[in-house]
Amino acid sequence: MNADAFFPLAARYRGDASAFPGVRERSARFRVFPYTERHLQCVWYDPSLRPSTLAAHDGEPVEVEDAGVWNLEAGPDFLGAVLRVGAGRRRVRGDVEIHIHPRDWLAHAHREDPRYAGVRAHVTFFDGALAPGELPPGAVQIALRAPLAARAAFSFDTIDVAAYPYAARAETPPCRTELAGWTPDAKQQVLDAAGHERLRRKAVRLSLRIEEVGPEQCLYEETLAVLGYKHNKLPFRALAARVPLAEWRERAAGDPLAAQAILLGVAGLLPERIAPRWDGATRAQVRSLWDLWFRHRERWADRLMEKGAWRTAGLRPANHPARRMAAAAALFIARPDGLMRVAESATAPRAIQAAERALAAARDPYWDRRLGWGGRALAEPVALVGEERARLFVTNVAIPLLAAQARVPPFSSGLLDRLAPEGDNQLLRQTAFNLFGPHHPGSWYRTGARRQGLIQIFHDYCLNDRSRCASCPFPALLRAHRATFPS
Repeated sequence: MNADAFFPLAARYRGDASAFPGVRERSARFRVFPYTERHLQCVWYDPSLRPSTLAAHDGEPVEVEDAGVWNLEAGPDFLGAVLRVGAGRRRVRGDVEIHIHPRDWLAHAHREDPRYAGVRAHVTFFDGALAPGELPPGAVQIALRAPLAARAAFSFDTIDVAAYPYAARAETPPCRTELAGWTPDAKQQVLDAAGHERLRRKAVRLSLRIEEVGPEQCLYEETLAVLGYKHNKLPFRALAARVPLAEWRERAAGDPLAAQAILLGVAGLLPERIAPRWDGATRAQVRSLWDLWFRHRERWADRLMEKGAWRTAGLRPANHPARRMAAAAALFIARPDGLMRVAESATAPRAIQAAERALAAARDPYWDRRLGWGGRALAEPVALVGEERARLFVTNVAIPLLAAQARVPPFSSGLLDRLAPEGDNQLLRQTAFNLFGPHHPGSWYRTGARRQGLIQIFHDYCLNDRSRCASCPFPALLRAHRATFPS
């Protein structure tokens, strides 16, 4: 797949392609690693992400007793970690350095850097061991690819890297100083280029997933992740893995209510009892769902999720997972091929709004006028998929999916410029402040592509920089490629 053909401005943002190398291998679940070291740091740091079974390159079992302190300064990624290694569980204490490939230790010149003398674990994604003497004495080499591949429900896309520690920024970031002399048009083109790069990387990730599960299952997984939004994205991805689309459709046999019963049953979200305050419609709905689930639950008995996997408190009522599952049933069961046609239609500017309208047209007889179990029916219907979800679907699923499949010519002129913006948030505001200072017009990043660009710059530079901007490579990239952003 040549994603650059679909996102032509991405090369301006990347500059030297070696800045984001893709490592390709012929086998295993992960043949390319289109993520960052930050993702691997999150996996190592978070026990819920880190595989419980790890092994050193020589086969010795490794148990993580303490992942260490996340280092926000220069030097190893984690300080003072404690491992138990081998059958005798010998205790290994020291620092941890995270890389994508084992040879990155040499490429980054850590061997000659005294700050890395205390490294006792070199954790990489890809397999491979460095030659004796390259690492400090006693260092254990651990690869994450195989143990992560063994976890069927694991996905790097579910990791919110911004939720993990990151360093404070300098008062006047050097990227702002560099951009101060640029024209407003050139500044906006930087955001366009970064936005194209973010979409290109999503397309690369989806192309790999399509190779594994096919386009329809990929569309299903990505759509459920969008329906889950940030609070329930991970459990919705897990649900999509436990209830594959083809099997779900076969068992539901075209009945959206049966489809809801299967999702709710596997998710552990079917109400356990009828509440006295519920009205007749809700009582009938819950009884029908349980009747249907009784017919199907034996099939899914070994795939049930824990109730604690879901966040239901503190959500906007319209975002309750049960409503989202009703939306999924309406999108994938009531109209089996409709959503794929919608996704494949978003190839021209005029089709974006049509795709959003089609997504927002999902209906359910019960949930159209309900925000939760019980209570009075609403006087007016509330969309199962709101405008913001529909915009997120087009930007984060439909556009990358089209490019990933490479079944259509590059997008028609102006398409990416007309992507609707996602909602404002602190990440966008902080990154814009870092780049442009406190006094800049918000119109510079009102388009969807430019907001994607702010997110990409944050993830590539602000989030991963532990030098408080002193060693950030982004200003140098801007200087080197200023000519590619004409005023």
